[in-house]
Amino acid sequence: MEPNSLKWVGSSCGLHGPYIFYKAFKFNRDGKPRILSLGDFFFVRCKPEDPICIAELQLLWEERTSKQLLSSSKLYFLPEDTPQGRTVAHGEHEVIAVSEKVIVRLEDLVKWTVPDFSGWDNGLKAEPLKPSVLRELGTNGRREALHRYRESTLTSGLNFKDVQRERAQLGQEEDGRKVLVLSYPQYCRYRSVLARLREQPSSLLIDHTVLALGGIAALGGSTRILYCRDTFEHPTLLQNESICDEFGECGSQRFDRSL
Repeated sequence: MEPNSLKWVGSSCGLHGPYIFYKAFKFNRDGKPRILSLGDFFFVRCKPEDPICIAELQLLWEERTSKQLLSSSKLYFLPEDTPQGRTVAHGEHEVIAVSEKVIVRLEDLVKWTVPDFSGWDNGLKAEPLKPSVLRELGTNGRREALHRYRESTLTSGLNFKDVQRERAQLGQEEDGRKVLVLSYPQYCRYRSVLARLREQPSSLLIDHTVLALGGIAALGGSTRILYCRDTFEHPTLLQNESICDEFGECGSQRFDRSL
């Protein structure tokens, strides 16, 4: 990470005592700027010798007195990377969540990130939208409508328009994510929608009725979809020097998202 590259993106979204909560942040790594926002899934490695896992960014905040920039994430591991290992009970596209959320400083979270892991081939490859459908999204306002739908379903209705604007300036597609972890019911609904739409135009994937039934419109063609239905106790994660246990209580507090 480049020095002094961390910056909040968009307006704050809540207050609780000395804590200010945010929706996204920007950083530079290897000379390339990137934005991560609430609800994003991305690859991380907690220690150099650890296996790559998936992080889901769930909370971002700043402690006003100490100026600490903090994050809370949920981690997902492949079954073979857990103490129990992969068994016949695990599905092909299944991951297991760490039972406790991890709270780390933003600078450490950035160090954990794996910007490009082209070797990751786990998960169901999302059905891509055809180029003609993507062009149509950009001309008739449906892309913005799709963003609003996802805000209402994935991020508790927070307004991400200011974050989307900065992503666009960076040329970073909001939906260019490489991985997405669903709950098991969501995954089953998605597979059901795919089965119903077999041999149908890909434009139906952006139909709001299809989205409400469990469809997923992946704007990027390389998104992998997995599901989670179980948790496990990670034997060594809490020994990681980046974990900030002292801020754990804050991470579990409710805050006002109506700002």
